[in-house]
Amino acid sequence: MKILVLNCGSSSLKCQVFETSPEQIAATTDRVLAKAAVEKIGTRSAIVSITVDGRRSRDTQPIPTVDEALRVVLSAVTADAPVEAVGHRIVHGGEKFKEPVELTDEVVDQIEDLYDLAPLHNPHNVRGFRAARSLLPNARQVAVFDTAFHQTLPPHAYLYGIPYSYYAQDRLRRYGFHGVSHRYIAWRYAKIHSAPKERFRIISCHLGNGSSMCAIDGGRSIDTSMGFTPQEGLIMGTRSGDIDPSLVLHMMEQGGEGPQAMDEILTRKSGLFGLSGLSADMRVLLDYSGKGDTRAQTAIDVFCYRVKKYIGSYLAALNGADAVVFTGGVGENAPAIRARICAAMDRVGLWMDEAANEAAAGKEARISRPDSPVGVWVIPTNEELLIARDTLRFLLGLPQPD
Repeated sequence: MKILVLNCGSSSLKCQVFETSPEQIAATTDRVLAKAAVEKIGTRSAIVSITVDGRRSRDTQPIPTVDEALRVVLSAVTADAPVEAVGHRIVHGGEKFKEPVELTDEVVDQIEDLYDLAPLHNPHNVRGFRAARSLLPNARQVAVFDTAFHQTLPPHAYLYGIPYSYYAQDRLRRYGFHGVSHRYIAWRYAKIHSAPKERFRIISCHLGNGSSMCAIDGGRSIDTSMGFTPQEGLIMGTRSGDIDPSLVLHMMEQGGEGPQAMDEILTRKSGLFGLSGLSADMRVLLDYSGKGDTRAQTAIDVFCYRVKKYIGSYLAALNGADAVVFTGGVGENAPAIRARICAAMDRVGLWMDEAANEAAAGKEARISRPDSPVGVWVIPTNEELLIARDTLRFLLGLPQPD
C-alpha cells in the first residue's frame, strides 16, 4: 500500500510517501518513494524541497496557503505513485485517543475540542487534514497521535500536585509529546539487539528545537518530561521548560503582562534564545561559544545540565537503564552536546567513548565504551515510518503494537 505521511505546521509542511505492507514491516523493507517539505508558507519566497527516486530539487516560489503547498508537492511526489491513504501526525489526542483512528467529521470535532491543550499544533494538523481530504478525495485519512504512547503513564507520573478536581473535571494532567519518536527509539533499539523490547529499560532523549525525554520500561512510557503542554521539561530552542509557577505570577505582576503575552514570552522568547540573546539554533550557539561568547556558553550549559538531571531522575524511576539514546536534530548531530551531557556520569554507569561519539554525526552508533554498564547510543528517529505502519495496520484491521 502507498501511504502519504503528512505533518503540517503553522508555516511549514513535511511529507513522505511510503510503500509498505505487513510483509515489508516484518522484513523491515518498507520503501520511501518520495519526500517533500515546504517552508515559509504564506510568503512569496516559500522554499520547496522535493526528492523523488533519489533526485532532489529545491526552489522558491509564492505559496500563500497550506492547500497550495500540498497541491505543489502532491503533483511531484504522487505522479508515479498515487496514494491510497494519508497518515496524519496529530500532536494532542488527550485521554480520548489512545490508538490511530480514521479522520471523520466527528473525530475532527473531538480533536478541535482539544485546541486549548495544543493551540500551536492541533489547528495546523487539522488544516493539513482538510487540505489532504480536498486534494485526495479517494484516499482514507488516518490520525496518529503523539500523546498516545504516553497513555501508559501511571497516575503517580501524570498527576500534578493541584486539587484533584482539576483532573476529574477538566483532565488537567501530564500528557507528554514526541510519543511517536520515543516509540520508534524503543522499537529500533530492540531491533538492533535482536530481542523483544520488553527486555529493555531505555532513557530516550529527543533533543531539538523542541526537546523531551522519556523513561521507557519494556517498550512502555512510564514517565516523560513534557507535561500538560509541550512547554514543560527541558530548556528548548525558545521554550523555558520547567519553571517555578510563582515566578510566572511575579513576572506578570511586575511587568503587567496578561496570560497571552506571558505565553508568548515563555514559548517564543525564552529557552536557548532567551538565555543567549542570539539564537535558538544550537549550531549557532556552539559557534559563538567557541569564539568566547559567555552568554552562548551559559545557554549551552543550562541546556546540558537540565538533560543530565533528567537522565539521573529516570535512572532512579527505572531502577537503572540498559541505554541512554540520543535522537532529534541536536541529539543526532551534536557530539559536543552529547559529550557535555554525559560528562562526569561515570559513577552512574555512563562511560563514553570519545572517538565513537565524535564519529557519530547523524548516524546510528553506540558511543559508549563496550564495557559501559549503561550503553549510550545515537539512533536517528523515524516518526514517519511508524505513522505509515500505524496507518496500514489500522486500515487492514491488524493489531497495533503495544
